[in-house]
Amino acid sequence: MKKVLILFGGNSSEHYISCKSAKSIIQNIDKKNFKYEIVGISYDNKWYKFNDDLSYLDFHDWLDANVLEIDNIVSYIKNFDVVFPITHGTNGEDGKLQGMLDLFNIKYVGCNTLASSIGMDKVMSKQLFKSLNIPQVPYLMIKEDYKVENILREIDFPLIIKPSNGGSSIGISKASTKKELIKGIKEAKKYDNKVLIEKFIKSRELEIAVLQSKGKIIISSPGEINSANEFYDYDAKYANEKTYTTIPDDLPIEVVNKIKEYASKIFTGLDCKGYARIDFFYDELNNEIYVNEINTIPGFTSISMFPKLMQNEGISFSELITILINNA
Repeated sequence: MKKVLILFGGNSSEHYISCKSAKSIIQNIDKKNFKYEIVGISYDNKWYKFNDDLSYLDFHDWLDANVLEIDNIVSYIKNFDVVFPITHGTNGEDGKLQGMLDLFNIKYVGCNTLASSIGMDKVMSKQLFKSLNIPQVPYLMIKEDYKVENILREIDFPLIIKPSNGGSSIGISKASTKKELIKGIKEAKKYDNKVLIEKFIKSRELEIAVLQSKGKIIISSPGEINSANEFYDYDAKYANEKTYTTIPDDLPIEVVNKIKEYASKIFTGLDCKGYARIDFFYDELNNEIYVNEINTIPGFTSISMFPKLMQNEGISFSELITILINNA
């Protein structure tokens, strides 16, 4: 019986989402074949063994539960066969944690250090997409110094502003005026000093799940985000109950095949391991496909797209977790 460490939390704006993902994994893991322990990482990067009611993971108070601080983290981790990090966002998804595990030869679920780092940085991943000749919407990156006039000389309104390193649509906004653009940049800079500015296009938002299983790559059919808001921001993703996801059956077969082709090229081109979710825009009016981003630790909550897409491929939530652990 494999000993598995389920790792959640972390010093990230996606800490809360990580807690909910961990809860779903704990509820669905095959308890007959895996012996597991649960560890949470606090906002100040302290590690705690969690052994209490899972309802604590629904809120921000899991540290009030029955927890025990771990003094020697590396020594503790080496007691396990596999680490399953479900640590979304910076310091958990961006290669830092993966690098530590690599350094001590500890097996873990998901992408390696380099793929995690590039996948987390939207600007770096866009450079990879470009090298693979995969279409993207017009974009540019700014840091500390910028002039609105220079931005608008490159890309016209409407625009999407987002932190280069981040996820769960945190820090993202749309701008149709100079005032909104300046406000959006200020908001994005709360999360990263690099800010990505993209041309907003009216499109369908499609997501692909990619899974390695027994040496093969399984690429799902596209899932579609039907956002309750004008674009898929944090509120639409996690708060607005009018947002829903579907497995559309009205996409032209050539569009589905092309998106799958792009997803395969990205997964192999980035040398991903285990699993990833890759997001696309489909401009129906002009019949154009654009890659948006890759997520190397996609959400595993009860409403997350990745497990839903795998279930549509005939792989249950529990089977999915088993595959990921065995492939670590």
